[in-house]
Parts: sequence; structure tokens; C-alpha cells
Amino acid sequence: MERVQFQQEQMLSELKDLVQKGLFTQNETKHIMKKRTAYETPLVRRIPKKADFLRYAAYEMGLETLRRKRVERLNLQKSEPSISDYALVRRQFHIFERALKKFKGDVGLWIQYIELAKKEGAKALVGRITARALQLHPTHPPLYVLAAQHELSRLSPSAARTLLQRGIRMNPESVEMWREYVKMEMGWVESVRRRWSVLGLDTKGKVKEKQRKVIGQVLGGDKEGVGEDVGVDEDGMDEDGGGEAERGDESEEARRQILDGAIVKAVISNAVKALPNLSLFSSLHDLLTAYPSPPSLRASFLEHLYTLLRETLSTEPGAVRLLAQRFFHDKDADLVDALRSANEAMARGVKEIWGAEQVRISKKGEDRGQAMEKEYVEFVVSWCNKEDLDENLKLYLLSSLHSLVSQSSSPSPILLAAHLRLLLQLRPSTYPDKKLLKLARKYASQQQQSQDQDGWPQVWLARLEIESEFSGGQEVLKVWEEARKAVSGENEADSAAVKQVWAWGLERMEEDSAATRAEKIRLVEVSSGRSDTRALALLRESMRGERLRGVHDDLLLRYVALHQKPPQVADARLVRGLAREYFVSARVWGEVFRLLSGCEDAEAVEAVHEEWRRVDAVAACVQYAGWLVGRGRGEKVGEVIARGRVVCGDGRRAELEERWREVLDAPRAQEDEGAEE
Repeated sequence: MERVQFQQEQMLSELKDLVQKGLFTQNETKHIMKKRTAYETPLVRRIPKKADFLRYAAYEMGLETLRRKRVERLNLQKSEPSISDYALVRRQFHIFERALKKFKGDVGLWIQYIELAKKEGAKALVGRITARALQLHPTHPPLYVLAAQHELSRLSPSAARTLLQRGIRMNPESVEMWREYVKMEMGWVESVRRRWSVLGLDTKGKVKEKQRKVIGQVLGGDKEGVGEDVGVDEDGMDEDGGGEAERGDESEEARRQILDGAIVKAVISNAVKALPNLSLFSSLHDLLTAYPSPPSLRASFLEHLYTLLRETLSTEPGAVRLLAQRFFHDKDADLVDALRSANEAMARGVKEIWGAEQVRISKKGEDRGQAMEKEYVEFVVSWCNKEDLDENLKLYLLSSLHSLVSQSSSPSPILLAAHLRLLLQLRPSTYPDKKLLKLARKYASQQQQSQDQDGWPQVWLARLEIESEFSGGQEVLKVWEEARKAVSGENEADSAAVKQVWAWGLERMEEDSAATRAEKIRLVEVSSGRSDTRALALLRESMRGERLRGVHDDLLLRYVALHQKPPQVADARLVRGLAREYFVSARVWGEVFRLLSGCEDAEAVEAVHEEWRRVDAVAACVQYAGWLVGRGRGEKVGEVIARGRVVCGDGRRAELEERWREVLDAPRAQEDEGAEE
């Protein structure tokens, strides 16, 4: 407590100054002292928590905001700065310094401290903090980015360039570092271009005679301009230093190349050489298209990036789509021509991979083929979903997709599903209802002839949508049953789509409120064995294979959701019936406990706990013990936790203790937050 007393003594002078200035009353300062004491006390514990420091800092931030608003409202005359003008901000910094002594490895805490210093305009402090943070965390890219941004704000691009280059050396596979480096160089070129414009240089780098002398003085020896220190080292990075820049035509030519983006292109080339993957190209492409550069310069940068992409990843599916985007950046081409060229490039990419697979069929080749088909489908669907796109262009894309399906000897389910969905969405006159229904059945029947079972759940989902649109109710239910059997094989790649197929019929029942209501009542009654329903049969059907365990869980969660609405059934018999008749996972038991914990049926909640702890003892014991504490039944908590320690064993006992400690500490944290408000 001596340390708390010491901190209190340090507050007296600033609080006295606040009262003398009329910003706070005597009672308010007493309240401030009381609050600070409450925040200081947890910080002197042997093992303090980071949240305690952050709550204290947040309180001081709010106090400083209030002080500034009162200064503005009272319109106080400017005078010599006193201790209250900076003490609150200094205390915020002091809290973070104390926190970082305890939590040096927390990068998020360092970043919060840096952002606070930037917000308060403490530029020198920002530099010191970032330097310390980088010494401890040299492989964390965001710290380099923050440090470089700070140097740029101080008009020191050379220091920012050095920091980013060092970050790249420490994190050579970081896309973020390369992106920020390119962005910094683009900003530097843009700033130089504007300076040249002010100084009278034209776009060709020529200068009027009257201004040549002043430009030579400004640019020739500028350590951060385009004078003697600008160059490119052997790694393709900018290099400060070098001999004195040549005058005359050679100097003007060098400046012209810089304005044309030679340095930025060199950095992009170096980035591709160090990290030749699609994520880098996509990140740089987004940067170049969004950055406010002159149109001609942006086009030059993009063309350079596209050239590198063709040389490096020309056959990658994602690269083909990225290359297709170049047609939309051509200022001389209209939308129709650009869309046609991009679509032809994408379709050609699919056909080229098909041809390669006919020569060399391998697992890798099959994956690349599917990836290319997905890219093409996403391209077509994204444009067809644009509301402002002309309907004729949408039909053109649909016909192109149809042509691709027709040219394949064994069409991919990815293409088939997309074709069916777009036909249903656009409803072209060439495809009346009966023809569309017949085509959907034809596509679904091709699964039996296909050697690859990946992707077929999407075809069945598309067929179910078409059947529900044009067929009768009983026919749709038969197709749904056929779909469940067709997608329940050994394939794991389409688990999410398989779940959608199984849940499709239940969602249809929920659309009809009257039928849904009756179905829900019967489903609840079924838990006690009084009747049978389609939903119950579906639950039992989903238990027939290990591959359907995820489907079974989702169906059970729907079953559990019935208790959220009347009639609410919360009895131990229902819980035990779930455990006896179905495969209930820990996730489902957790949802059951959440739903029943709000009721007063203690027997039902205890029954959930007993069943839950068989599959996840830690979560079951902690949640049930917390429920008992909330109901004022603390006498039973010790027994539950003690039994949990035995059931968990040595492997998870520490986890149980930690989670239970968090539950016990939660009320105190909530009280602190309430007091702060």
C-alpha cells in the first residue's frame, strides 16, 4: 500500500491546480482521488492483469477529454502552461509504461501506447516507443509500418525507407511489408512530382532558364529529394547516398525517369523476386488501383505488374483472373469490349488447363482445374449480380458459361451448379420452365458417371431450388430424399454444402408458419416417444454414418432451438432422451445448457451438466458452477469443481482452474466497469 500512497501524493499538485483554474470542484477532485486509488490498488498486486492497466488508462483518457471540453467551454484566457495542462496525459503515458514493464511481449499493448502518443502529438515519444518495440519484436510487421508512418509524418522519407527495408530483411515473406514499401515510394514520387510542378518543371523534366539555378539548389543537394542520393542498389531497393548528381540533360533524364515511376517499378520487381505468390500480386494490384496517382502513371505501374505476373504465375488460376482485370483499366476501351475481352481470357484459361490435364492427369492438375473453374464461375456470377449491368451482357456471360459446359466431355459440377443457378436467376426466353426442369434433372444424374464426387452437393441444391419452383410438394420431397442419399458419401470436401442439402427441407417447412408450428409441436412430443415426424426421421437418418456427424449436430441444434419458443419443454426426461437416442456432441450440449439455463428447472440443468461432462468435463463443470453461483447455491459449487478436478485428470486440471478463476473474477471486473461509467 505504500506504493499506492506514493501515487496519491503525486496527484495533489495537479488536482489543486485544477481546482484553482475552476475546471473541477473540490468534491470532484475528491471523487477523482477515490477512483484513482481504486484503480491503483490492483496494480500493486504480485501478479497484476493487463485489463487493470487498460481500465485505468481509459479512465484517465476520459478525464483528460472532460478537462479539455471544460477549458473550451469556459473560454479561459491563455497563460503559461501549468501542471494540470499536461499531468493527465503524462499519467496515461506512465500507466502504459508500468504496463509494459509487466507485459513486454504483448504487441497489442505496444501498439496502443504508440497510438496514444500519436493522438497526443508526442512525436519524440512515438519514435522512442517504436524503437523499443522493434528491439523486442523485430519480426512483427505492423510495428515497422507504424514507425515508417511516424517518420513520414516528420517529413523524413529516408528514415522511413530505411525502416521498411530493415523490416523486409527481418520479414522477407511479409506481404504487408512489401505493400507498405511500395506505397511509401509511390507517395514519395507523388510528393516530388508536386514539388517539381511548383518549381516550374514540365512533364518532360525540362526547366526554364530562370528557374534552373534555384532548382539545382533545391534538388541537387536535397537528401530526401531526387538529387545526389537517389539510386537503386543491387537488390532493387532505393539507396541513399552516392556521388554528386550530374547536371544538364543527364540530370533531367534521371528526374524524368523518377517521375515515370522507375523507383516504384524497381521495388515492385524486387518484391516479386523475393515473394512470387498470388497474395502479393493481389495486394499490390489493389494498392495500385486505389492509390491517387495520375492516370498515366497508374497505367504504367499496372502494366509493369501485369508483365511480372505473366512471367511468374501465368498458369495459376488466380493470376488468370487478375490478368483479366487489365482490360477494365484501359481508358480507351468501353465496358462492353472490356467485359468481352476479360471473359474470353478467363474462358481460355479454363480450356488451357483442360488441355494440360488430358496430357498429364494428376491430383495437382485436377485441383488446378477446379480452381480455374471456380475463378471463372465467380467472375461470371459477380458480373451477373450487378444490378446496373445491361441484361444483354448478363445473357452473354450466361451463354459463354453454357458454351464452356457443352465443350467439356465430363462437365465439372462447379460449372453445372453455376449454370443452373444463373438460368433460374435470369430466366432467358430460350429456357422455358419445363426445359429448365429437365436440364436440372439431367445435370444431377451425371453424378453417377463422374469419377470426381467433389462439388455435387451444389448441383443438388440448384436442382432442389428449381424443383421447388416448378414441381409439386411430394415430388420435391422425393428429390430431397434422393439428394440426401447422393451427397452422403465418403467425400469431406463439401461438408458445408452437404449440411445445406440436409437442412434444405427443414427450411422449406419453416417457410410455412402453420405447418412449421404443427411440426414443431409434434417434434417436441416425439422426444417422449408419443409420435413420429419427418424431422425425427431425418435425425435418425443422419446417424447412419460417421461422415454425417456434423450434419447430425446441426439437426440437433435445430431441435434444441425449439425450446426458444413456446411450448418450452425443460425437463430432465427430455435431456436424458437426447443422450439416449442421439449422438450429442459437446457443442450441442453447450447450446442446450445455454437455452435451459434461463429456466428455473434445476433438475433439467443438472441433467444437462451430467451428460455434458461426459464429453467435455471442463466446460460443463465451469458453466454449471457459474450457474449455481448466479442462483445463490454456492454450497454446491465446491462439490462440482472438486468432482471436475477428478474427472479432468492431470491433463486438463490446469485449464479447469484457469477458467474457473476467470468466472470468479468476472463480477469484480463488471463492478469496476460500472464504477467507471
